[in-house]
Amino acid sequence: MDETKELLRLREELKEHSRRYYDEDAPTITDAEYDALLRRLEILEAAHPELDDPTSPTRRVGGHVASGFQPVSHPVPLESLSDVFSEEELTDFCAKMEQENVTREYTVEPKVDGLSMALFYEDGVFVRGATRGDGRTGEDVTENLKTIRSIPRRLNGVKGRLIVRGEVFMPVSVFEALNAERELSGEKLLANPRNAAAGAMRQLDPKVTAARKLDILIFNVQLCEERSFLTHAESLSYLKDLGFPVIPWTICTDAPGCLREIRSIGEGRENYDYGIDGAVVKLNKLSDRAYLGSTSKAPRWAIAYKYPPEVKESVLRQIVVQVGRTGVLTPKAVFDPVRLAGTTVMNATLHNQDFIAEKDIRIGDTLRIRKAGEIIPEVLGVVMEKRPDGTEPYRLPETCPVCGAAVLRDEDGAAMRCTGAECPAQLTRTITHFASKDAMDIDGLGPSLVQALVDAGMVKSPADLYDLTEEPVAALERMGQKSAENLIRAIQGSKTAGMARVLYALGIRQVGAAAARTLALRFGSMEALMAADEEILEAVEDVGPITAANIAGWFRGEQSKHLISRLKEAGVSMASTEEAADTRLAGQTIVLTGTLSSMSRSEAEGRIQALGGKAASSVSKKTSLVVAGENAGSKLAKAESLGVKVIGEEEFLDMIK
Repeated sequence: MDETKELLRLREELKEHSRRYYDEDAPTITDAEYDALLRRLEILEAAHPELDDPTSPTRRVGGHVASGFQPVSHPVPLESLSDVFSEEELTDFCAKMEQENVTREYTVEPKVDGLSMALFYEDGVFVRGATRGDGRTGEDVTENLKTIRSIPRRLNGVKGRLIVRGEVFMPVSVFEALNAERELSGEKLLANPRNAAAGAMRQLDPKVTAARKLDILIFNVQLCEERSFLTHAESLSYLKDLGFPVIPWTICTDAPGCLREIRSIGEGRENYDYGIDGAVVKLNKLSDRAYLGSTSKAPRWAIAYKYPPEVKESVLRQIVVQVGRTGVLTPKAVFDPVRLAGTTVMNATLHNQDFIAEKDIRIGDTLRIRKAGEIIPEVLGVVMEKRPDGTEPYRLPETCPVCGAAVLRDEDGAAMRCTGAECPAQLTRTITHFASKDAMDIDGLGPSLVQALVDAGMVKSPADLYDLTEEPVAALERMGQKSAENLIRAIQGSKTAGMARVLYALGIRQVGAAAARTLALRFGSMEALMAADEEILEAVEDVGPITAANIAGWFRGEQSKHLISRLKEAGVSMASTEEAADTRLAGQTIVLTGTLSSMSRSEAEGRIQALGGKAASSVSKKTSLVVAGENAGSKLAKAESLGVKVIGEEEFLDMIK
């Protein structure tokens, strides 16, 4: 490729990757891959000075100020660091420093993989906190920072302004627990702690941030009006005495000493409860730093040593299938233990059947494994030349490994899901949904209490709720006699909720509250619905072939039949309460256009649906009528061209009275 074209392409590609990394917290390439692209761009720019561009990714710090946060100017810019990737480059950096006739003293610190932040204090009081942003202007995230307990809110005896810089991170222990929870719930795993921390800091609700249990390490004094310092180490000691959580540091006097400390940090990565992607080497004497100054992007007196990504090989011994709370089957590779990024790794997620098939992963294969973001073990692929004879392509089981129910693939994705109505792996979620407001509406039975009931072995199926009694419920933590009485009363009262609510509570895929009402109105009883085949179900308005298959398949399951039977035995009404509903708009498709003065569009659509009609978004020959409010647009013109009846707001209100 022509170097000029490659240079221009790389600039745009890196700008897009920076946007995803800094602004969306959703990178699509690894740090190592980004660094390699950036190094290539630096080489090309050095060879083509005539293409100089001050907005190049090689000369700018990454982020922007997001909407929703007020901009904050940094009195002292928050610079990024230049990276090196080999011990030779680190030695060259130290040699260059010594040629400048500066003091041969360095600090070496772990490079925390988090979100850079400035904390502002006035007369010892924490008044503001801001992200790095583009280095000169960041985002005001003060309220979110106040949720981090290790940040001092007041510093005793400090006068004037003090600005310190640190790295906000999600502890590895918190990150792993959060991902374990997400895996059980069938949610997408977070890529790494850095993105998790950045996403939490950009929440507009501080309560959400607080739930992520973030922490911070301070690594620099940006501005101190009260006193001056001779060395960086002296300033860190000062911050530590004030009560800040300060990055650990070591003083070294030459390149070999720096390299020994860098190796020590790398080998001891498992001892840190935060992700690190390298080590930082800085000149210790502050006057030397002032003498050397900075480039447009980075200081000349510091360097970041990046650890190379480790890739190891290991033999796949088995694939274990876990069932999450939403019923999704997740395959996990179990392989011979290997050391990666300082820890022993012996398993990694294989995501889904498509991932396994794409990489053709088979039991007995030698896998290539790395740690994504230095935290999550990741399978890169198979070493095909080491594949033993007789291996077979792997397929996920067709029945749930927990309860034995049939497994079906999601129609809109790659997930394989257990269909068991009483699957133990899904129990907490199943009962929480069963008790929810649009389902059986059991007041007081939220997720925490459901979990407590499950943990105590008091419920193993939604039907068990109706066997609960006050005394054992009252003995649960945070319960009492009165709370237990109210809960049992609410459970017993839900028996008369009717077929539509019961049907929605069963959690059949694609059967929401509206579809459940339609089915209850059409069939009148659970027995009639259970007897309907897919052809009959498809004839019901708004029930397509996929939904019909889901309904028929669910009722064919043995667990489903058992659950329905037990609910009936408990006295739960399975008869429809929808027969007497007002269906004056049944069979009519109505389109709203323009603005209604008496109600919102969602309210109007809700009234149409409640009266048996269908609220559509576009006009066609099948449209029954169009309701035209103020400033009606193209839908009105189309209705007139098709000869569709048009009415005004007043007539519509008379119709739905």
